[in-house]
Amino acid sequence: MSIMYHEGNRQLQDQFDSRRISDRLEEKLTRTVFTAGDKDFIENAIYFFLATADADGRPDCSFKGGTAGFVRVTGPSELAFPDYDGNGMFKSLGNLMVNLHVGLLFIGLHDMPRRLRVNGTAQVSRLDPLLNKTVGGQLIVRVTARTIFPNCPRYIPKMQLLEPSIYVPQPKCDPPEPAWKSFEDFKDSIHPRQPTFKG
Repeated sequence: MSIMYHEGNRQLQDQFDSRRISDRLEEKLTRTVFTAGDKDFIENAIYFFLATADADGRPDCSFKGGTAGFVRVTGPSELAFPDYDGNGMFKSLGNLMVNLHVGLLFIGLHDMPRRLRVNGTAQVSRLDPLLNKTVGGQLIVRVTARTIFPNCPRYIPKMQLLEPSIYVPQPKCDPPEPAWKSFEDFKDSIHPRQPTFKG
């Protein structure tokens, strides 16, 4: 039985006669434990994309960024990342409170193109011990991988990184407030920043 494919995938694989290669890709590339190469790629990433869905299955996708090392591989099949101060809507993490299923896409757009998908389940915590070691983190998300899959990079463009975001938490610094928090439409509704580890 496949851990990667459901009936919808199979219908299209059968229409395009791609079931054999799909099964071979699952057999040869899909894993449940991070390799040393996976760990290196993940822990050097400065961003990834996070897919979640609410209790009714309505999807949401968000960008998560930080300095290299903001995502850590914390076990053979587990990774963890912080949630930083944001707009307060908690679209992604709120979804995880009602639907634990999650998909992460790590993508290298600079140097050598690379993609790694991590699908699994997630737990969100304000009490995780990593908070005491994570500059700027207000929550920690731990993901247990169900499938880890290195995806083909052929359509990834090569891009140049000009500069990091000034809003990414740095040790011993208070990040600047984004301009939108002072806009007339929003300034009377801004929530306070949570106290976080400063390094």
